[in-house]
Amino acid sequence: MLERLFSLQAMHTNVKTEVIAGLTTFVTMVYIVFVNPAMLAEAGMDHGAAFVATCIAAAIGCFIMGLWANYPLALAPGMGLNAFFTYGVVLGMGYTWQSALGAVFMSGCLFLLLSIFKIREWVIQAIPLVLKRAIAAGIGAFLALIALKNAQIIVASPATLVQLGDITSPGPLLAIASFFVIAALMYREVKSGVLISILLVTVIAWWMGLVDYHGVVDIPPSIAPTYMQLDLSGIFELSMLSVVFAFLFVDLFDTSGTLVAVTQKAGLSDEHGRMPRLGRALSADSTATIAGSVLGTSTTTSYIESVSGVSVGGRTGLTAVVVGLCFLLMMFFAPLAQMVPAYATAGAILYVSVLMLQNLKLINWDEMSDAIPVSVVLLMTPLTFSIAHGIALGFISYTAVKLMCNKANEISISVWILTFLFIIKFAVT
Repeated sequence: MLERLFSLQAMHTNVKTEVIAGLTTFVTMVYIVFVNPAMLAEAGMDHGAAFVATCIAAAIGCFIMGLWANYPLALAPGMGLNAFFTYGVVLGMGYTWQSALGAVFMSGCLFLLLSIFKIREWVIQAIPLVLKRAIAAGIGAFLALIALKNAQIIVASPATLVQLGDITSPGPLLAIASFFVIAALMYREVKSGVLISILLVTVIAWWMGLVDYHGVVDIPPSIAPTYMQLDLSGIFELSMLSVVFAFLFVDLFDTSGTLVAVTQKAGLSDEHGRMPRLGRALSADSTATIAGSVLGTSTTTSYIESVSGVSVGGRTGLTAVVVGLCFLLMMFFAPLAQMVPAYATAGAILYVSVLMLQNLKLINWDEMSDAIPVSVVLLMTPLTFSIAHGIALGFISYTAVKLMCNKANEISISVWILTFLFIIKFAVT
């Protein structure tokens, strides 16, 4: 049955290799079950329900990617997108978390339509590579700001906007230690470095009396507080449409970039970079996003950590299915997730930001017509505390700089259209 489903022999792999690859991918990305519920709880959502929704949405995405597309690509609620959900839409714009879930649902539906009609593939090809890299780096900078804020390493200041917090207090010290532990473990290629760091800091915090012990294993919490709680009543408001578009746009490039990277690493694309079953793969994350919004979590997307599983031999969808099964088992570890303090996950968020900021090394900084829009995205995304604003200002600056540098031929039709829409957005809101 496994051979029929996944074509193991044709892909020069076997069940043992695929299972090991799935477990490897899982331990590199399981930190999301600790980070995501904590971040959604800040938006007012029930922590236990968000934890279960995170696990189930991740499992659904992995099963679809594995069984339908047959790719070794794992999915879960995305970092950056959950930050935009909480800090951008709910705390920043004042929407309820129910309305934010409605925006996630609508973005998933639009995402699915774009994938079915292959519009998504056209958009991906038309957007300049430099802007794709700038968006990834901008989200990385945004995550870094969130991590430092959650750990109280930086705090608000009425005089200078932000300032250094009391880094001699336990929380900031443990967050800093967490980040350094991750750096050391990942340098030594310990695949579960992020998870080890989160658990280590949590144990130290418990030993110091900073958190209460609630157990490790228990029956999964009820998902009722978030299940089917999405509010679709305001999705056609102009300001909410911009939120839907932001969810859609960020997920589009996040998943697409990850898909390209993983398939190239696994040798699943041809000499021209074309990927088989691309339509099925593109439908997996959008379907999982729709399901996740109904369950009660932010946008589900593909994880670059899937490369870790590919690096140990994962070549088929069986790898993704194993990851999905592991996420379902994680539902029974809710007490452990509830013990994890914010400063324990801050190091993990900061590490993810470092990975995303690595896109900057691929920028040609000597070409000012590229360097300027990249800098705009990189600076404005964290400073406006909005991924959507960072992306919008990046597109506008890209078009303006290219036009004024007599390089209008480098501006694609899709970029012209998106720039025009972004200008209208700022003009009317």
